[in-house]
Amino acid sequence: MTQALEAGVRFFQYRDKHGTRKSIWKTTFLLAKLARQTGALLIINDYADIALAVDADGVHLGQDDLPVHEARGIVGKDKLIGISAHSREQAEDAARAGADYIGFGPLYPTATKNAGAVQGLENLRIIRQSVSIPIIAIGGIDRSNAGDVVRTGADGIAVISAILSADDVQRAARDLVSTVSEARSQRRGRGGYT
Repeated sequence: MTQALEAGVRFFQYRDKHGTRKSIWKTTFLLAKLARQTGALLIINDYADIALAVDADGVHLGQDDLPVHEARGIVGKDKLIGISAHSREQAEDAARAGADYIGFGPLYPTATKNAGAVQGLENLRIIRQSVSIPIIAIGGIDRSNAGDVVRTGADGIAVISAILSADDVQRAARDLVSTVSEARSQRRGRGGYT
């Protein structure tokens, strides 16, 4: 996380599908402290109670996790709640339920996790037209396609392999931050999304 912070990354999601709840709490307690010290946001995957316990900035929920209103009752109104969405209907449901953002994808093939059918840029464009809340695009995103993803409608991108598999993690993170910033400027210059 430190190298990504130094490269300009300011939004992190902690995801651990195999650790014990206690080990997840211990790790996220330290990460939340670092995030607060550096002005970054930390979202905890799946566990609203752990997000609250470590004073993280919010929780990210999957389609089989708590409903948004239940998670909101745990984390409170000032924390972010994100929802994974893999279709227009799921994205619209998340927005109606009061989610603060959606994670949409996978946009491209990915080996990181089984995230369902590849959605592609055309489906991202449809989602962008369907919801007004921020969209974080996920799945197979790297420096070669991140600009297209943001210009098409994503407000941000979520990556794992594009950074962690790089020889120079900090440089990979810096390059992605630069690519996303440039794509946002191009999008604003054209008055919106393509």
